[in-house]
Amino acid sequence: MNLIIMGPPGAGKGTQAEMLVKEFKIPHISTGDMFREAIKEGTELGMKAKTFMDGGQLVPDSVTIGIVRERLAAEDCVRGFLLDGFPRTVPQADALEQIIAGLERSLDAAINIEVADEILMARMVGRRICRQCGAPYNIEFNPPQEAGKCDQCGGELYQRSDDTEATVANRLAVYIQQTEPLLTYYQEQGLLIRINGNQEVTKVFGDICSSLR
Repeated sequence: MNLIIMGPPGAGKGTQAEMLVKEFKIPHISTGDMFREAIKEGTELGMKAKTFMDGGQLVPDSVTIGIVRERLAAEDCVRGFLLDGFPRTVPQADALEQIIAGLERSLDAAINIEVADEILMARMVGRRICRQCGAPYNIEFNPPQEAGKCDQCGGELYQRSDDTEATVANRLAVYIQQTEPLLTYYQEQGLLIRINGNQEVTKVFGDICSSLR
């Protein structure tokens, strides 16, 4: 099963990815993981990526696509893969299509987890994290027993600086602007699976599996 998973910040994409890789026994491949692995192994493309990352710059497509090509050719991808964070643009999607074709495979589906903006806002703005143990909470959906205090260790709960309403609104707007052409691209190819993410985690997972089968 060769899959792409997409979804806005706060849609629960990471949770669904974890469940999918266990279900289909395929590796979860994120852009960050690919970069770190290539750098760790000291590949030529990994070293090129490192120079851009160390300088605080975006890694150019030519390097990113090369690293994706190396990663998808690895032995653990023979049974398939779940790509997360790539492609982000239509040119990257075109490049991915060529990479997969070169491996004599094809993409099975592009999964997009869709969640209403107001729910995403509540999920992200309501997030709190324990300073001591890192346990996650949400003041609306998963509140601690005592306000501002971790149930597990009693540590102070805090809100990340990028979880404020203004920052979240901007992140969502940027995501929609960047992703819309990609959704159209996969829709036209008949590969896009739209999943209602405004549900319990297990229901979302069940809908994804049903759509894939």
